[in-house]
Order: sequence, then C-alpha cells, then structure tokens
Amino acid sequence: MSPEALRQALTDRDGLDLRRLPEQVEVLLVELGAPPRLGAHLRAVHDVACELVAWLRTHFGGAEFDCDAVLFGAAIHDIGKVAHPEELSGPGSAHEESGYRLLIERGIDERLARFARTHASWTRADVEPADLLVGLADKVWKGKRVAELEQLVVRYLAAAGGGEAWQVYMALDDELTRIAADADRRLAFQAAYG
Repeated sequence: MSPEALRQALTDRDGLDLRRLPEQVEVLLVELGAPPRLGAHLRAVHDVACELVAWLRTHFGGAEFDCDAVLFGAAIHDIGKVAHPEELSGPGSAHEESGYRLLIERGIDERLARFARTHASWTRADVEPADLLVGLADKVWKGKRVAELEQLVVRYLAAAGGGEAWQVYMALDDELTRIAADADRRLAFQAAYG
C-alpha cells in the first residue's frame, strides 16, 4: 500500500471517529514507511487507552499512573512490527525488542520506549501500572479478555484505594465489556488497511 494509505489510516474519521495518534507518533510512522494496517491498529489501541484513562480518572482518581505515558505507550507499543511485518497478521514477539531499540535509536526516552517491550509481558518484575494499562488496551480493543492481566489491574486499583477487590473487578468488568462491544467496528477499521 502507498504512503497515502498510511496517511488515511492515521486520519480517517469514517464511522468510528477514532482519536488521532500523538503527532510525534504519526510523524515517526510516516518516516518509517509503516504499513497502513499498523497505523490503523495503533490508532485503535490508542483510542481504547484514551477511554480507559478517562474512565480511571473518573472512577479511580486515587490510582497513580502516568496518563501521558499510557497514551503514548498505546500509540507506539507495536512499532517494532515495521521491522517484523509478518507479525502484523501472525504470532510473534520479535517486534517487542526491535521496537524498543528502534525507539531508543530515534531518541525516545526509555520510560516511553519500554512499552514496546512490556505491552505483552505483564508478569515481568519491572512492570508498572502504566504497562498493565497499555497491555489491557492492546487486548480489549479487539474484544479479547485476559483474566490474568485483568486481575493484576484489579489488584493495583484495589491497593490504590479503589475499594474491595470484588467491587473493583465488577466496575472494571463493566467498563471492559462496554469497550469490547465496539470491537467488531475497530477490527473492521484495521482490516480495511490490509
């Protein structure tokens, strides 16, 4: 697909009205000649992360995490698939370290570049709440629910003063169910780009 297809994936407002990626990320994707499908995917996950962050601020205001880092992390988490395009439609994790190195080489601060490595590794010892939230957005955008990941988020929110674990779980479950209800539309958006 052409560079124009990538630009369309990054700006298309047809039906879903997805939020745009941070300008720095859009510029980076264009410079790298990213596949349009990757641009569409990152945009869908970023949009879901925006919804999650807004919901958390409203319902769990005592939970401390770097909101800006979550949103940036969601926008770049799969950037390594530029080097591993086979992982755009198939399994693989080679893109994780490649994406981290690519971002570091491009001058992106490590605290933001790390999301390329941590978005699928939520049991690592160095994982922070922001990493969990990027991982959660990367799953629920397509309607996938991962009990282990959700339990880690519940534990974090409950420990941050969000209430009893069962109450936090019920609230999070309702929000993730609401977000997942639009998964087919987000998947169709991504599929339109390859």
